[in-house]
Amino acid sequence: MEGLGSLIVFALLFYVMMRFGCGAHMVHGHGDHAVKNDTAQGKFIDPVCGREVDPKKGYGVMHEGNLYRFCSRKCLDQFDGQPTLFINKHISQADHEHQS
Repeated sequence: MEGLGSLIVFALLFYVMMRFGCGAHMVHGHGDHAVKNDTAQGKFIDPVCGREVDPKKGYGVMHEGNLYRFCSRKCLDQFDGQPTLFINKHISQADHEHQS
């Protein structure tokens, strides 16, 4: 019985930490506070088409710990098919722009 009591206490503690601790941010839509935006104005760049996307609009997906935002479902679906293709394209374009 002592093992069961310890398990219940641990489960309750885990629930409280996830509900009110760091895990709560993902549930309430505040999970993007820790994610670095692509531009200083708080806008994201759609990695598929290159358009600016407002963080409160469009579609978003987490990939390898980074949040990517998309202007449309079509762009999101294209990204889901080959995410590394678009991430590498976006990084190489950003490097090219900063080399001047």
